Amino acid sequence: MSFTGPSVGPGGRTARRALEFGRTYVVRPKGRHQATIVWLHGLGDNGSSWSQLLETLPLPNIKWICPTAPTQPISIFGGFPSTAWFNVGELSEDAPDDIEGLDAVAAHVANLLAAEPADIKLGVGGFSMGAATSLYSATCFAHGKYGNGNTYPANLSAVVGLSGWLPCSKTLKSKIEGNNEAAGRAESLPILLCHGKGDDVVPYKFGEKSSRALTSKGFKDMTFKSYNGLGHYTIPEEMEEVCAWLTSKLGLNGRST
Repeated sequence: MSFTGPSVGPGGRTARRALEFGRTYVVRPKGRHQATIVWLHGLGDNGSSWSQLLETLPLPNIKWICPTAPTQPISIFGGFPSTAWFNVGELSEDAPDDIEGLDAVAAHVANLLAAEPADIKLGVGGFSMGAATSLYSATCFAHGKYGNGNTYPANLSAVVGLSGWLPCSKTLKSKIEGNNEAAGRAESLPILLCHGKGDDVVPYKFGEKSSRALTSKGFKDMTFKSYNGLGHYTIPEEMEEVCAWLTSKLGLNGRST
């Protein structure tokens, strides 16, 4: 499966369309700038809706960068175009992962973070497909490489995933095991996963299994929060958890009221 639903050219080579990311929305810190987090929306959404929500959070020391995914044909929609970070054929545990697409967006996130000052802590988070992309970025950071073998450049200090899943979980063990540097990065990276038990889009078991997979592969600073009755959306209680967790893990000065 591929990011752009590629066609096969002469000699069996894959021909890719150029990706065009949509508009990026930035929420500037209202206090002293201590951290920058790239936040990734879900399938069919855009950066604007989440930027409006993030602006209301009592986190004055965080700068939020909310990009918009490219519009591209999506297999799960029968090829109908939608804003999406990567292509999805089906939501199942045996579905093939779109490594090329995941690499492209992980690189886009790293590029957005590259311009931040050296003393600023960096993070990535997202909802649904955005959460999956964030977790993929976490595994690239730990491994030190993208799926294609190129060096992953960003130094992540926090990863948040709401109502999502972990791509490429079956190959994670081989990336971490026997690599002391990768194991050290995995062990020290704080990850927060939240999932509603009433989610009828990305089933709760996906979040639960993703948490277990990460923990078993050496991501020891893992927090998993479940919410009874919560569907495929966010609620104030969940965002309050995100605020408290980020304040603690990033050592932020304080929270506004």
